[in-house]
Amino acid sequence: MMHTQVYPPREDTYLLLQAARKEVKAEDRVLEVGCGSGHIASALAAKAPVLATDINPYAVREARLRGLDVIRADLLEGIRGPFDLVIFNPPYLPTQPQERIDDWLELALDGGRDGTEVIGRFAGQVRRVLGPGGRVLILVSSLTHPERVRSIFSESGFASEIFEYCEVEGEILYVIKCTPSRNQNKGKRNWNQARCCSTLEK
Repeated sequence: MMHTQVYPPREDTYLLLQAARKEVKAEDRVLEVGCGSGHIASALAAKAPVLATDINPYAVREARLRGLDVIRADLLEGIRGPFDLVIFNPPYLPTQPQERIDDWLELALDGGRDGTEVIGRFAGQVRRVLGPGGRVLILVSSLTHPERVRSIFSESGFASEIFEYCEVEGEILYVIKCTPSRNQNKGKRNWNQARCCSTLEK
C-alpha cells in the first residue's frame, strides 16, 4: 500500500504521462522532477533511461520500490545533466500563508499565493540541465493560469506551447511544452555523469 504522505496517481498524472509518451524518444535521457509515487518515471523507463527526483523522503522510498533510479533533491538542486527531456508535475494550487501546514502531501500541492511559486523556481533552474535540443513538459491548471506560466518561462528564455489538455470537474489541466529560445551548446555527458551532488542525499 502506498504511503499516505505520497501524492498518488491522479488525472494530472495521467495527462502528463500521456504527453510524455508522445514526446519521449528512445535516445532521450529523461529527468522527472517531483516524481511522487514514480508512476510516470516507471512507465517511461521501458522506453528511455530515466532519473527521478523528489524532496519527499517517502516518495523517494516509494519510487525506489519500483526499481527506479531516484535522488532526493529540492527541484534541481545538485542535478548535473544534461537531459533531453525534463518532466515536472509541480505544486500548482494557490495557497495562502495561513493555509499552509507542515505536511509532505500538502507540499506536493502548495504552489504559493498564486500557484506559480515553485514553477518560477523551476523555470529559473531547468535550462542549466538541458542538453542541446532539450525539452520540458510541465503540467499546470486553469487555477494557475497557463498564460502566466508561459510568461514565466518566456522570461527565463523559453518558447512554449500548449501540448495537451483535458477538463476535470470544471478545472482544465494543461501540459505545456517548453524549449530554450536559443539552445546553449552544451557538451553531452555520459548517462552516469547526469546525476547529482544533492545535499539532501547526504
